[in-house]
Amino acid sequence: MRTQYFLSPAFSLLACLLLTSQAYAADLASQETALQYIPKAVSASLEKSQIPKEAISISVVEIEPGRQGKVTAKNEVDWRSKQAMNPASTMKLVTTLTGLDVLGPQYRWRTNIYTDGLIRQGTLKGNLYLQGTGDPKLVPEEFAKMMKALQNLGIQKIDGNLIFDRSAYAPNVMEHNTIDGESLRAYNVPPDPLLYAFRTLSFQLGKSRTADFIDISYTPPLSQLKVINQMQLVDQSCDNWKSNIRFNLDPEGNGATTNQLLTAQFSGSFPNACKGVNYNVVALDANTFLTQGFAAAWELAGGAWTQAPTGKSGTVPLASRLLLQFEGIALADDVQDINKYSNNVMARQLMLTLALEKMGKPATTENGELVIQSWLKGLGLQFPELVIENGSGLSRNEAISAEHMTQLLVAARNLSVADAFYNSLPIAGTDGTMRNRLMAHLRKFLHLKKKPEARIKTGSLADVRAISGYVMSKSGKMYAVTSFINHPNAWRGLEAHDQLLAWLLDDGPEPKHAR
Repeated sequence: MRTQYFLSPAFSLLACLLLTSQAYAADLASQETALQYIPKAVSASLEKSQIPKEAISISVVEIEPGRQGKVTAKNEVDWRSKQAMNPASTMKLVTTLTGLDVLGPQYRWRTNIYTDGLIRQGTLKGNLYLQGTGDPKLVPEEFAKMMKALQNLGIQKIDGNLIFDRSAYAPNVMEHNTIDGESLRAYNVPPDPLLYAFRTLSFQLGKSRTADFIDISYTPPLSQLKVINQMQLVDQSCDNWKSNIRFNLDPEGNGATTNQLLTAQFSGSFPNACKGVNYNVVALDANTFLTQGFAAAWELAGGAWTQAPTGKSGTVPLASRLLLQFEGIALADDVQDINKYSNNVMARQLMLTLALEKMGKPATTENGELVIQSWLKGLGLQFPELVIENGSGLSRNEAISAEHMTQLLVAARNLSVADAFYNSLPIAGTDGTMRNRLMAHLRKFLHLKKKPEARIKTGSLADVRAISGYVMSKSGKMYAVTSFINHPNAWRGLEAHDQLLAWLLDDGPEPKHAR
């Protein structure tokens, strides 16, 4: 683990960052009066969408290359940028940039496996204890590697149970609280030091290629799950395919034992126009999901059990011995998933990892916030309005100003992790949550050898729409841009944000100060 300069600062580096931050603040102060305007196309879109100008904040600065991110006044926009606003999922930029710089892009989570038994003639006679540290992407592909590593220790059969040690996190951060009451939705999964496959069953539904019936498959594999398909094909479009599906998992949730046979029943109708859709649901408690997931992975790898495990919570005994320390994928890859696909639980676990690595266990969100605030202070960034509740933006309480989010983007360009951070952002018209945005506008630049691009993190809640990231314009200028809309009509604000990004891709006209 590398030592972080914000905890043990090297004077010259810190001084450089402080001077850059102070120069940035001075430039903004000198421009404050002259730049209070909204681009005309954005203003027109807001009016059409019935969103008042008092409900949007915008901060755009040009990053001049080769001068440590110094901001110039040219083509800059400032509209209510100092106002604290709900940023929705753009808050993930704060969490992921801190994580990359504090932990390093090559940081890897560790899942430790202990035993209280011995390996004899290919059989482990004893329990397996899984101790997690919050790996946010412990998915079936990673479980397959873990099973192979266990087999390389000479284990073919397990004669014992599974015990899950979640002591890395404080109990309250694992509680399943939601802001919308949708506890079965995947975006609301709570943190878990032993989070497997986002604790989400993903069913794939589609018309069979060989007959008029519906194929249903699912991931991740579970050892005791049976799918009952009572769906009927109907001649309809795929627009509203979920509305006529009825799903039941029997037994559900805490009523199930960890090795009990489960039946997932689908009934209702399914449009024949659908070529393939995913039906995601969080319907099992953490221990049942992990037990059956581990058991299935072990069996798929060719392993056997003396008796099916009935996994339960516990702690690793002092007398146990470490069998395996399994390392997950690199943090830089995790951050790509967090930002491109706006994965809430991964962001939350990254914030808890900051707390765990820098302040010890059990990790709490309060300690995660302290680490982030300390890191910001080390960069000379003062964000007094910043409110961090869980680091993912899935919150009614989190807040930051557009000015300070943009200031963070500028500061990122001076860090060694600048490229890893930049590459994690969704590309307009290409991938992630920006895949279908700005496509028509980007076609205008197909003839250019070096094409402009927008790397933008998006955010959305009821009453909130947000964008924050970088735009490389057609002339090669780099802009940092942030805009938040907090209003009941915010859902209509996508066009206004796209107009702002398109304006920057075209280099933006000179300020007209039109209100």
